[in-house]
Amino acid sequence: MSESSSAKRWLPLEANPDVMNQFLWGLGVQEEEAECYDVYGLDEDLLEMVPKPVLAVLFLYPITAESEAERLQEDSIKKDYSPKVYFMKQTVGNACGTIGLLHAVGNVTSEIKLREDSFLDRFFKSTGTMDPLERAAFLENNREMEVAHSVAASAGDTEASDNVDTHFICFTCIDGALYELDGRKSGPISHGASSPGALLQDAAKVIKQMIQKNPDSMNFNVIAISKKADGAY
Repeated sequence: MSESSSAKRWLPLEANPDVMNQFLWGLGVQEEEAECYDVYGLDEDLLEMVPKPVLAVLFLYPITAESEAERLQEDSIKKDYSPKVYFMKQTVGNACGTIGLLHAVGNVTSEIKLREDSFLDRFFKSTGTMDPLERAAFLENNREMEVAHSVAASAGDTEASDNVDTHFICFTCIDGALYELDGRKSGPISHGASSPGALLQDAAKVIKQMIQKNPDSMNFNVIAISKKADGAY
């Protein structure tokens, strides 16, 4: 979902690792490099089932009046963040799934190989020196990504509708800190010290706190993007 500053709206991506894998692999992430997996629960034994190392965590949650008020309050406070963080704003309605994936991949380009001259390779090279709003405009005007997103959004198990009240965000470890990357917020939010090995557990703690604010909803989903072991298929 998005509080979109443009009239453009896409169909939302389903919280489905198979859909996201085909989307990422089609755009330039090499299949032997990384893969998306369901996280079936936030207890330690369920987190242990997730293939490691985890590069990023995507979290889908319902937007409520309370979450919106909290977002506006957070945006009123200026925050510093590491210049190493790749962050972009969201200006297209329902593009949060794609932006979550771009945040995930954009912050681990040193960890995984992208196919030379693929869409993602060109996208990150083109937007590397842009500010978050310039990156948003670049995405909004990119027909290739719009088509790829539409194909992926239509590939889910449920019928796609542009009337949704859920939102994807990304958690990743950058420069020794856990960052929440949400294109609807003014900038990245640091949740304190972390490390690549502790990313999943640290993100799970923050996600648990967010779920506790809306305990009656079942509309949550967690997906991990993990680096594959060398030579694993």
